[in-house]
Amino acid sequence: MKEYVEALGIIAPKAIYHNLAPARLVEHALRRGEGRLSETGALCVTTGKYTGRSPDDRYVVDVPAIRDEIDWGKINAPISRERADAIYNKLTSYLQGRELFIFDGFAGAAKEYRLPIRVINELASQNLFIHQLLVRPTDEELAGFEPGFTIIAAPGFKCVPEVDGVNSEAAIIVDFEKRRVLIAGSQYAGEIKKSVFSVMNYILPHRGVFPMHCSANIGGDGDSALFFGLSGTGKTTLSADPARFLIGDDEHGWSDDGIFNFEGGCYAKCINLSKEHEPEIYGAIKFGALVENVTMDEAGALDFADASLTENTRAGYPVTYIPNAMIPGVGSHPRTVIFLTADAFGVLPPVSKLDKHMAMYHFVSGYTSKLAGTERGIVEPQTTFSTCFGAPFLPLHPSVYAEMLGKRIDEHGSNVYLINTGWSGGPYGVGSRIKLPYTRAMVTAALTGALEESDFTLHPVFNVYVPKTCPGVPDELLDARSIWADKAAYDEQAKLLASKFVQNFKKYSNMPAHIVNAGPRA
Repeated sequence: MKEYVEALGIIAPKAIYHNLAPARLVEHALRRGEGRLSETGALCVTTGKYTGRSPDDRYVVDVPAIRDEIDWGKINAPISRERADAIYNKLTSYLQGRELFIFDGFAGAAKEYRLPIRVINELASQNLFIHQLLVRPTDEELAGFEPGFTIIAAPGFKCVPEVDGVNSEAAIIVDFEKRRVLIAGSQYAGEIKKSVFSVMNYILPHRGVFPMHCSANIGGDGDSALFFGLSGTGKTTLSADPARFLIGDDEHGWSDDGIFNFEGGCYAKCINLSKEHEPEIYGAIKFGALVENVTMDEAGALDFADASLTENTRAGYPVTYIPNAMIPGVGSHPRTVIFLTADAFGVLPPVSKLDKHMAMYHFVSGYTSKLAGTERGIVEPQTTFSTCFGAPFLPLHPSVYAEMLGKRIDEHGSNVYLINTGWSGGPYGVGSRIKLPYTRAMVTAALTGALEESDFTLHPVFNVYVPKTCPGVPDELLDARSIWADKAAYDEQAKLLASKFVQNFKKYSNMPAHIVNAGPRA
């Protein structure tokens, strides 16, 4: 391993620790003062200035081999080969003479499509994180391990913007030509995880696999389901079903053989975490887990309600810490695909069915809304769109991913539903949040196929099919307009939201007409 490391330009490392067990990594992290143990045994660290991803500091190396494929822009900002290599040389020089922690693992639970990844860390705590988040190899697999991609994470190395041609001291540089990722200046572990996801989002479409930012579960009879949704829509809550098995909570691929988890672990939000409401996640925060930016008292008690460091408190742990996890993380072709949105305008139907083209449109849109009053200056609901429910991680044009979704729906007859977990009867502040038991009933009806027994009507504004009945849900709730006291106000708000969809979609150049025409009618 020393020869490999020195070939990268990291000369005379002080020590190399290769594929250490979690207990050993915890020992090293404590020895180095990287964190403390909580009363449950989890390793707790603070990540300093960066407590979340830094999207303005992410770059893709611009070289002729990939230039025409990448969807260049604010998300995929180009950096020249010369500048990327200059930063690489500085970073590897910084690591000379330092301790290195190296983990070899896989992205992808399906052996046919997995990517072998070598992660080199300056910090033992970050190496513990990626050990738990990637798919862990067997001894036999390690014997012949050859990395397909290498990630080097050095939080202690700070870029100099005016010299290095970047925006700040942090930089995440994805190099598809040299098959490596550099992460400089940020200790936030999510940068490593999402760099892996970005790489998979580039590689897998070339192999005919549809990469997805979603959770997935599977029933006892082998019926799998996908849940897409942005923060606050209920994705984690609704996919964590005690009657079903969890395939994965965040990143998956859909191949000719079925679906598979990219990861061997979970990276859960911890803000306001409680044993009562999320017992599986609460119980997973034990020895072997890494906790980021959660405050802790002298006795080691974690305060999950404290957001003084960040709202984005996190815990990383192996998926085996979840009692009903499906090991390995693979499943059949999904019978059901669910898009979740929290519509604070109160105008989207609580549940609607989407045909293939509608599904492609809403997948590209990735809609939800911020609530009025939750942030200073927001006095009405604010629309939020995230392309394919994962805009920051998509190297290719959105149409590539949308067409792959449409192809899979065609091939496997998956039913697609849009479920609104937000408001009804009026916007936020006037109407009421749709009750969780009703939302669960809609999800159950979608999963069991009971919704297919209903008659559907086409919504005149949103261009989706609305069921007339759903087991466990009052019929009147299904018609969003009917429960507004002021029908004219509903019509006005519905047209306003539809216009926001249309305006957002204009930013997608070269989007096929069959997708554009499947959206709402402004």
